[in-house]
Amino acid sequence: MKSEKGLITIGISMFIVGIIMFYLIDLREMDKISQIIKNAGTFVGLSGMGVTLAGILLILLNKNEPPIKKSYET
Repeated sequence: MKSEKGLITIGISMFIVGIIMFYLIDLREMDKISQIIKNAGTFVGLSGMGVTLAGILLILLNKNEPPIKKSYET
């Protein structure tokens, strides 16, 4: 369970860093370095969303649900 929570934490932090990198650059200042930082922010943010989704799916897949007991006697 710890690795899944770690993935979710890392994914959320990547998403936040990506948002900061994307919105930090002003649209009026679009030199080459600014475009690279803005594109890297997009990539990091989208990757963070994917890592977060992977962590959530790992939590859902590793749940130990009790077996279904069917009673066929009526």
